[in-house]
Amino acid sequence: MNKAELVEAMASDAGLSKADAKKALDAFINTTTHALKKGDRVALVGFGSFSISERAARKGRNPQTGKEINISAKKVVRFKAGADLSDKVA
Repeated sequence: MNKAELVEAMASDAGLSKADAKKALDAFINTTTHALKKGDRVALVGFGSFSISERAARKGRNPQTGKEINISAKKVVRFKAGADLSDKVA
């Protein structure tokens, strides 16, 4: 499902116009992004939680040449599914 299909599904489920559903989805994405940038955790009970995790610097290999390279440390977004979501999908 892509963003346009998600907006359409949200609009039909909530009885909203597609424009309003798109605004709601964009607001959710922006708010979640800003919270994660600040280092906050975003938890939606029953659905799951978004958090930031730090990945340490490490050594890797270029698969084409076999040459060793340095991979720098970085922050990554993690999503952990909630129990309700896991039960409904399984």
